[in-house]
Amino acid sequence: MKTPELSVIIPVYNEEEGLSGLFARLYPALDALHTSYEIIFVNDGSLDRSAALLKQQFDARSDVTRVVLFNGNYGQHMAIMAGFERARGEVVVTLDADLQNPPEEIANLLAKMREGYDYVGTIRRQRKDSFFRRYASRAMNHLRERITHVRMTDQGCMLRAYHRNLVHTINQCKEVNTFIPALAYSFSSRPTEIEVAHDERHAGTSKYSLYKLVRLNFDLVTGFSVMPLQLFSLLGIVVSLGSLAFFLTVLVKRWLESGLLAGLHGLYDRDILQFFLIGLALFGIGLLGEYIGRIYEQVRARPRYIVQAVLEADSQ
Repeated sequence: MKTPELSVIIPVYNEEEGLSGLFARLYPALDALHTSYEIIFVNDGSLDRSAALLKQQFDARSDVTRVVLFNGNYGQHMAIMAGFERARGEVVVTLDADLQNPPEEIANLLAKMREGYDYVGTIRRQRKDSFFRRYASRAMNHLRERITHVRMTDQGCMLRAYHRNLVHTINQCKEVNTFIPALAYSFSSRPTEIEVAHDERHAGTSKYSLYKLVRLNFDLVTGFSVMPLQLFSLLGIVVSLGSLAFFLTVLVKRWLESGLLAGLHGLYDRDILQFFLIGLALFGIGLLGEYIGRIYEQVRARPRYIVQAVLEADSQ
């Protein structure tokens, strides 16, 4: 089986409106590299005509195009994992289908990989997302760096390059939930980052709602560190000691003061403290549940995704 130098993996989910624009820019950009390549589209259970358009593109360029069709929606990272398992290139690049990261930037990633790096991350230059998404991304970057060993300037940019050996190592991981760029950083021996252009979405809408962004960052935090549990244990000790000191202060105050109003004031203070402690305990239970939930999903050992069909020239 011929081994191309470059494999480009593109997850697709309800991108019917933008696929023609992607095809028009992607293939000329890769042809201009004058190197062997393959493109692996992974249809993540799209409900529109994305699968049909991918089939048409496969018929038009079957020499370099492969299409993996899921039977349902399993998420962007599972789509990339499916692409990793089928990629044959020495360098594997992941790219979103929405054209926010221009396909022309792949040339810069490939040039950097040729310098001897095994992982090239990217930083979006003049990011065109909303203020909320930019601020939330910076906040989560800061939190991640505080509690994990993963150091990425821009964790939300999916345009990244991986060496063949790194992809092989990632394929050996059988985690149900993971964050691929962070996982690659963990295994990388020589990572680097470069700046890339960032455009507005040409068509369609973002597939990451606020809930999905929160879930993604929970996966990142709980999948790469137990520090949140350790910090919560420390916080529990501090709050317990503080609560004891506060309670003793209220008792002394009620002892020194007399009258019904003083007693009711002390009771009111204790009620506020009780509500605070209950909220803290519920947060701790939820945090613990995240870790237990990961264990539960892992021990079930269910397939992470189901491939319905694969379109490739070798299978014909």
